[in-house]
Amino acid sequence: WKTEDGEEEKCIGSIAELEAELKKSFDAGVSKVPPLEGFREALDLHKPYVDDIMLVSATGKPMKRVPDLIDVWFDSGAMPYAQQHFPFENVEEFAKNYPADFICEGVDQTRGWFYTLHALAALLKESIDEVLNKQTPSSQQSSAFPSPSGKIDGAGLAFKNVVSNGLVLDKNGNKMSKRLGNVVDPFETINKYGADATRWYLITNASPWDSLKFDEEGIKEVQRKIFGTLFNTYQFFALYANVDSFTFKEQYIPLNNRPEIDRWILSSLNSLIEKVTICFDDYEPTQAGRAIEEFVDQHLSNWYVRLCRRRFWKGEYELDKISAYQTLFECLETVLTLMAPVSPFFTDAIYSNLSTVVNKGAPESIHHLSFPKADKKVIDKALEERMQLAQDASSLILSLRKKVNIKVRQPLQKVMMPALDEAMVKNIKDAEEIIKAETNIKEIEILDASNNFIRKKAKANFKTLGKKLGQKMKWAADEIVKFDNATIDKVQEGKYLLNADYAAKNEEPIYIEAEDLEVSTDEIPGFEIANKGSLTVALDITITDELKKEGNAREFVNRIQNIRKESAFNLTDRISVKVLENTELQPSLNEYKTYICAEILADSLAFEPVLNDGVEVEVNNVILKVNVLKN
Repeated sequence: WKTEDGEEEKCIGSIAELEAELKKSFDAGVSKVPPLEGFREALDLHKPYVDDIMLVSATGKPMKRVPDLIDVWFDSGAMPYAQQHFPFENVEEFAKNYPADFICEGVDQTRGWFYTLHALAALLKESIDEVLNKQTPSSQQSSAFPSPSGKIDGAGLAFKNVVSNGLVLDKNGNKMSKRLGNVVDPFETINKYGADATRWYLITNASPWDSLKFDEEGIKEVQRKIFGTLFNTYQFFALYANVDSFTFKEQYIPLNNRPEIDRWILSSLNSLIEKVTICFDDYEPTQAGRAIEEFVDQHLSNWYVRLCRRRFWKGEYELDKISAYQTLFECLETVLTLMAPVSPFFTDAIYSNLSTVVNKGAPESIHHLSFPKADKKVIDKALEERMQLAQDASSLILSLRKKVNIKVRQPLQKVMMPALDEAMVKNIKDAEEIIKAETNIKEIEILDASNNFIRKKAKANFKTLGKKLGQKMKWAADEIVKFDNATIDKVQEGKYLLNADYAAKNEEPIYIEAEDLEVSTDEIPGFEIANKGSLTVALDITITDELKKEGNAREFVNRIQNIRKESAFNLTDRISVKVLENTELQPSLNEYKTYICAEILADSLAFEPVLNDGVEVEVNNVILKVNVLKN
């Protein structure tokens, strides 16, 4: 604060000092603002309001605040020190957090702040050295910034890690501006989609240092794919936990006493914890979020829950069912805790609901939990690889069904799968039952990699190899055309040495990989073939009369289950089913009557010559009239 003639000035160093000076000014009649009780809370000491405060000089002259001091980047850079009034006081508190672990700033706003942070650290270096070396024993000194002197590392450096945030552009990649009319109001977006979905989209759409093309459709996708999927999984758990009164009152079932599917998802869960922790520690939130998305969508919801659905709604409340509940609860709670730093509100809400269903005396909020730590003893990489093979094979088979328009409820007889080696043979055999159940296939036939039934053909991918090989391209293309099945599989598994005699010819080694090949498969009558890397499946699409009958029965079960749902029957309600006699479908339904009744919880399934009540349903293009009654 200066007098108008500039001869007197005061530099205020704290709110307490300002309060004392303001009292003097008020008593002298210069200030109209009285130093009332709670004045600190009543006054806004930020610009421009602080400029209105008038003080009084030692000779009684009015003093006005100098409105602009140093460049604002200096103010910003001084913040870590000034907020603690370092080095004049609070030295112990300051020492706890110096140097800062992490700072971030937009890429267009970095130079002044980054510079002044370090410039001030350098100017205060002696004070910082003194404080830090006094406060921290040498055995606990940080190694982030090696120092030959042996003093506390980091003195003179204000922070250890920095992220320069990229710009948020519109969906077409243009910079947002009022002139172009492409500005997005963040408050409208948050009110429309929620803070968590918006935050998750911004973090997982692009790495923080890359510019992001902002599109509302992306937030909708986040709502559906991660939040919607996880919420549906929670609802599934809560529904059956309420039916069976599961409250985690039983002892925790040891891992080796659980089914393989439970051991797999818990292994994958702990692998996820490892990956997410590494990503967060490396300031890679985008990769952390994407790993969580993949686990929730591909592993937890669309594989574990789908394969285990029957375990929750069928059978007695015994070891297998309890194991399923404990496993799914652990997955939900852990995933929510991993998501909590990015999605604080959604995760806390679901966690609160979980705690209501399963009262383990847990903390009131998810944000009171410790961040999960991976249990390496639970991780079984061989099991994860085996299950990945089952997922990949099932995905290929289901894609072939879709291609030829054969529903999954229609059983098929056989799929053939070539195996690269004995390890792959074992993995296929171990995953066989899961693949058959997931794809509705009767049998899996394992072929040698060198079999003559499924013939693969390869040709060079000129787009990738042309840049690498230049004049050797034609020679490489001729060699690749000669590849047999086994050689193609080796290339698709990893790097492959194309010129094994390079040393004798005094040449450089030429390595090729999966992206350098274009692979196709010869057509086989009655079969459809698909590949993913070294994995190949050949699906027998011939539907015999017997297979068709079973398909009819499965379709009928689906229609009755839909009627149960539309009629709001409870999961455990028993029913009776009457069907109007039908020459086309009756043989199928009679042959599989026991199976049908078990699936739909029916005490009886009868065919009537006349049926006055009921509804019509379509089963494989045949109309049936049925009457479903609750017993």
